[in-house]
Amino acid sequence: MSGREEMLRRVREALGGARGARPPVPRGYARRLPEAEAATRADVVALFTERVADNRAAVRHVGADELGTAVAAALWAREAKQIAVPADLPYGWLAELDGVRALADTPPLDVGALAGVDAVVTGCAAAIAQTGTVVLDGGRGQGRRVLTLVPGFHLCVVHADQIVGTVPEAVTRVDPARPLTWISGPSATHGIEMRRVEGVHGPRHLEVLVVEDGLLAP
Repeated sequence: MSGREEMLRRVREALGGARGARPPVPRGYARRLPEAEAATRADVVALFTERVADNRAAVRHVGADELGTAVAAALWAREAKQIAVPADLPYGWLAELDGVRALADTPPLDVGALAGVDAVVTGCAAAIAQTGTVVLDGGRGQGRRVLTLVPGFHLCVVHADQIVGTVPEAVTRVDPARPLTWISGPSATHGIEMRRVEGVHGPRHLEVLVVEDGLLAP
């Protein structure tokens, strides 16, 4: 028996007969928010709004019929002249833009082009009230990961029915095989002399527009 074969034999013995079987995963953690914290859908959305603000991101609530105007106002407030958008971003979100050039990511924009835009506008796959996090999975209206990593300002549209209470709830709404981006406020790190530095590996500014679709009943 060669040295390699002997080593493999020992590995097989160490693994035992149950090798390849998936061990049970403990699921004793809380899957939903306690009723005392969020008894209704309106409470869940309100908690999300609070936590997004805690994460140093701007957040506003708008009606579905106000979304186009709200997107335009957010971009004008940043004096944006040129933005990047996913190729399949809903047209109505940009319908009120005036004086702002939108570059669709088709064919894919290179890093130089993305670095030259003033903002990016996307949707999301889910949002988490407990942590104030938005989750992107590259689905409709979200685009490639690089779209939200290079521009300095990210404007993200979150519909009220996309907001869940906890991380476990959000995980059930996304495909783990897709490239997931979890965003909790502007990009930041404390790894440089233990000082908070924003914009190191993503946008310096995040703004969230929560679209109230009439789904805030208990």
